[in-house]
Amino acid sequence: MVLNFLISALVTLLVVVDPIGLAPTFISITEGLSAKLRHQVALRAAVIAGLILIGSALIGNWLLDRLAISLSAFRIAGGLLLFSIATEMVLGVRMRREGEAAEQALEERARNIAAFPLAIPLMAGPGAITASVLLAGRADGDWLLLVLLLAVVVAVVAACLVAFLLAARIGQLIGVTGNIVLSRLLGVILAALAVQYVVDGIRAILAG
Repeated sequence: MVLNFLISALVTLLVVVDPIGLAPTFISITEGLSAKLRHQVALRAAVIAGLILIGSALIGNWLLDRLAISLSAFRIAGGLLLFSIATEMVLGVRMRREGEAAEQALEERARNIAAFPLAIPLMAGPGAITASVLLAGRADGDWLLLVLLLAVVVAVVAACLVAFLLAARIGQLIGVTGNIVLSRLLGVILAALAVQYVVDGIRAILAG
């Protein structure tokens, strides 16, 4: 069970956040910045996104209780949201939105591009936050599984940091076509995971 949970959490968050897919967006957002400033932006974005996802995992279920929302209902809603994101990835809509977010940040000269749009919504967006809450719900109060989830969050954020620091090389390595194919493939995997969340939620409601 522990190994299955670890693999499920790692695959889900890696697919939703998509560190390699964010590399081209990072290049666009930080265009014109020195290498030192790029590194600072990458580190700050990773820290902010990590704190948001860890907070979601730790207090997400508590917040659902306060709002009188059952975990089963949230699983269904979260699964539908993740499926929507998966559809955007397969159809290429998400990539266009990321590009638009990058252009908007450059045009508005945001004071802290590490927070927006890098940390939010590209790294710790609705999909990643929802996935964190759903995975924490699957832990069901088991502190070992919760600790594993937090470790996975840190690992995924670290992967984003590495992808940002190596963004130029990654962009040259996979190219435009490679990035498109990778995004489509990850979208299909995420769609399957999303459907499973919906099925689990329906089963829990019927069993109750």
